[in-house]
Amino acid sequence: MRLISSGRHHATFEFGDLQVVALRDGYIDMPPTRLRDEHGCTLDELPAAVPLAGDNLRLSVNAFFVTDGTRSVLVDTGASDVWHDPTMGLLHDALDEAGIDRARVTDVAITHRHEDHVSGLIAPDGSEAFPELERVWVGAGDVSVFTGRLAPLRDRVVPVSEKVAINDWTTAIPTPGHTPGHTVYEVGSGAGRLLAWGDTVHVPTLQFERPKVSWELDGDQSQARAARAALLERLSRPHHFVAGAHLDSPGIARVTPSGDGYTLEYLAPPIG
Repeated sequence: MRLISSGRHHATFEFGDLQVVALRDGYIDMPPTRLRDEHGCTLDELPAAVPLAGDNLRLSVNAFFVTDGTRSVLVDTGASDVWHDPTMGLLHDALDEAGIDRARVTDVAITHRHEDHVSGLIAPDGSEAFPELERVWVGAGDVSVFTGRLAPLRDRVVPVSEKVAINDWTTAIPTPGHTPGHTVYEVGSGAGRLLAWGDTVHVPTLQFERPKVSWELDGDQSQARAARAALLERLSRPHHFVAGAHLDSPGIARVTPSGDGYTLEYLAPPIG
């Protein structure tokens, strides 16, 4: 995978015969007390290697656009205006900066139901963000999110209850734990495999080295921990890459085993 362009809100990679565009929706600050050890307790002490913004953890929020030049898939959509936070909701700016017309988006793949991943389907003015949208792929356990402002999209929702191909190069893989419908999207090309893994990791400076550490908002922490372990093992294979919603923007990296955990090597310097 090779970086070919970048800007304040995006980074574009060549991935075999595909292009992968990392899109920065912004960031959100969260208290370290959201971290949990393997017994479900808050951590006694935060390692010095974990940076803080004031007293909080700063989590990047990323989405990913993948195209073969004809078809495309957008994985996650950011927060739009639902959090009323000026640090979030930058996806449309990122798409514009990357030269991506929103009318090109026919398929959106949602990793899970939380607001910072699904809300960007609706623009701040209340209109549909992607005027030519045909399908919204989402884990069957998270379909209930399509009410209220998301209700007009319900007839285009494709529930994912088992491993299923979205197109010739993208496969949806259920990985419940963070939410009942949490889903990973595997993108394959001649250059390898890319896993867009949603909220498998929230704090990359901690959870790769200590993958048993979980997050308060993991609905089933034991199940989320098991899913993370399996995905990390998979990602440590040759020619595998990760695209993480909360990895430091642009959020695309390699994973290597190291002791009882893993190390993360970003493929591009941080943006934003």
